[in-house]
Amino acid sequence: MTEREPLSEVHEIACSSCGATLEFSPGTSRLKCRYCGAENEIETASDSAIEEFDYHAFLRKQEADEGGMEETHTVACSSCGATTTLLPNVTADNCPFCATPFVVQADHTTRRLKPRYMLPFSVVHNDAVRFFETWIAKRWFAPGNLKRYATDRDRICGLYIPYWTYDSSTNSVYTGQRGTNHTQSYSTVVNGRRVTQTRVVIHWRRVHGSVSRFFDDVLIVASRSLPEKYAARLEPWDLEHLEAYNPSYCAGFRSEAYGVGLDEGFEKAKQTMEKTIREDVRRDIGGDHQRITSLQTAYHDITFKHILLPIWLSAYRYKGKVYRFMVNGRTGEVQGERPWSIVKITLAVAAGAAAVAAAWCLLHPYFR
Repeated sequence: MTEREPLSEVHEIACSSCGATLEFSPGTSRLKCRYCGAENEIETASDSAIEEFDYHAFLRKQEADEGGMEETHTVACSSCGATTTLLPNVTADNCPFCATPFVVQADHTTRRLKPRYMLPFSVVHNDAVRFFETWIAKRWFAPGNLKRYATDRDRICGLYIPYWTYDSSTNSVYTGQRGTNHTQSYSTVVNGRRVTQTRVVIHWRRVHGSVSRFFDDVLIVASRSLPEKYAARLEPWDLEHLEAYNPSYCAGFRSEAYGVGLDEGFEKAKQTMEKTIREDVRRDIGGDHQRITSLQTAYHDITFKHILLPIWLSAYRYKGKVYRFMVNGRTGEVQGERPWSIVKITLAVAAGAAAVAAAWCLLHPYFR
């Protein structure tokens, strides 16, 4: 086993002018001091080539013994279980995923997988708040006082979320049926008269075949705390701009530990791939209708990357229930959960019914 790496102080970089903690300034390549305004340029690696890692080799090597881990200060939420890093000198906070308050009882460190690449934040905090306010203003059926609960600026925090990306060549063999439409004439009686009409019937024929496809950068969120369907809607991400993992980009931000393992993540990736493969199979079957009776896929040359992606996240409580919203830290795309206003929905239904009744009366003047 290799020697354990020292504790990674990714959030505590001191200002050379006043000694305060520097923070990464989104959209730049600099660390900035909020007190004296001093700025330090972030040193980046000269080699910007992105490397893919062999999936099976990584699993065999038991990467914890290969120096691919780091130790960092973390706190685990007692409510939702999310494990995140702490900001410097913070002893009390709220969980960014479920808004549960917590007090740090002891200095806890976690040995966790060290990401290899990342996309630094480019959307600043004020813009994230503005994007969300615009988004919530368009939700007419949300409660009128929701904005007051949801836009607590101090609870909208920048968080680096772990993701896996997978590449794979696939070969799939299938059996199925091809359906072809045929027009058939038949005789029937209508209003006492015999007439000839037509109908469409489907002729099915058994088929089999194979399809192949290469998948590039199938993205799987490695967080168990982030709602997957909303995380997926934050896409696309500009993965072509990935940079080597640099702790300086994390200064002033929190990050979540990997909750979904590499092998479990690939099982999720296979589900994503299968949807596309089935579309390929249907095209290969052809005809007017398709049935897939069996499908077997072999995966070859599987590679992966472990990366961090930036999300502005806030969890808020409304009438005892937790809701979350997310802002893509690169594009400003907003997704999230929100409560519904029963009063507004009732009024909208009543207004719709009144409009229908008014239109009916106009068409039937006898009842006016």
